[in-house]
Amino acid sequence: MSDVSPQHHHVMKIVVVGKGGREHALVRALVESASQPQVFSFPGSDAILELAQPVDAHDLDSLIEWMTANEINLCVAGEESYLVTGDGLANRCEMAGIPCWGPHKQSAQLEASKEFAKLFLERHGIPTGRAVVVDDADQARLAIAGKYPTVLKFDGLAAGKGVAVCSNEIEAEHFLHEVLVQRRFGAGRLLVEECLTGPELSIFAAVVDDQALVFTPARDYKRAYDGDLGPNTGGMGAVASRQLIDEAMMEQIQTTIINPTLQGLKKDVLPYRGFLYFGLMLTPAGPKVIEYNCRFGDPECQAVMPLVAGDLAEFCLAGAKGKLRKDLLDFSNDWSVCVILASAGYPESSRNGDEISGLDSVTGARVYHAGTKHVGDAWVTQGGRVLAVVASAKERVLAAELAHTEASKIQFAGSQRRSDIGLRSF
Repeated sequence: MSDVSPQHHHVMKIVVVGKGGREHALVRALVESASQPQVFSFPGSDAILELAQPVDAHDLDSLIEWMTANEINLCVAGEESYLVTGDGLANRCEMAGIPCWGPHKQSAQLEASKEFAKLFLERHGIPTGRAVVVDDADQARLAIAGKYPTVLKFDGLAAGKGVAVCSNEIEAEHFLHEVLVQRRFGAGRLLVEECLTGPELSIFAAVVDDQALVFTPARDYKRAYDGDLGPNTGGMGAVASRQLIDEAMMEQIQTTIINPTLQGLKKDVLPYRGFLYFGLMLTPAGPKVIEYNCRFGDPECQAVMPLVAGDLAEFCLAGAKGKLRKDLLDFSNDWSVCVILASAGYPESSRNGDEISGLDSVTGARVYHAGTKHVGDAWVTQGGRVLAVVASAKERVLAAELAHTEASKIQFAGSQRRSDIGLRSF
């Protein structure tokens, strides 16, 4: 009796690079794939390493060596930093002959440099806000010319904290001082940009060269407190559904934004295989691009992944090898609502080491770990955004109620949660 039946034939080995809630969601979706791959993670987190196996590496060089030695079939880039560090994760994978789901370093500049992205958008006639690039505070003041609100963006990577919407001169001066005088994010230029208005929308696409499959649209909630008040955060929650926008709007986004982006990547010889995020503003004059991210968003990924069925592992492997296999994935028409539990002091600071209780009592939702650590038998907080609780249902209000009900079962000292996620801005 031979055991060369297909499932024993060859187990796919995948490494997911990253350690946050987004990677926990990706790892879980890959582990649940029908092809039953063996999933590893670097650097991973305690929660991720309950699902995936650890990688014995400490930097990009040792990661590539380890993947080569262990005959890894696919590398999935979760967070952006590795794509633009050194020679770039995807570039290094290509040199080592390892398929990578994530763009080359030169293409990831779409996220790493706001100036690069703005020039790309303008060059390819993709709708976006008007902008001026400046080197110092005096040039910035000239560019603002007393017109408020204005949007100021630091050119480089700033972990989502390098953008300020300033409604007056005091706010603008504060940001200019922080970024161009104190150099909070290091050296770099600044974009002074027209302030776009309207509802925001996150569109994710799996891009393979000049083709794309659009995943479920999402919207995230950036402000810390209910009613969209308080400071900007990395995201306090998200909703995702095919029903967020109508077909005519989706068509317009496809024609005026997604297609020209794909053609632009090809024309500019920017190799792209991986997730591409379009941060859009649905302005009175039509959809416009606020920003690109060269990866799945966080926390939108946590909201979107439960709506995706099929074989994500095979899909990403085929994509990394240059084939867009739309047939491998199915998307639910349900609503998904993701609620974030953040730690005391977030977003200005975050408190670590608070013990988390109630995780075992969550039944009707998925829990993704963003900033936690396992100590003894307990989970404790380890970061600003601690957990994401995600529920789905046919109706948005039901999904929201479910997510909030389940989230309220989880407790830790100083826990912060917005109670209007999934309910506000509809």
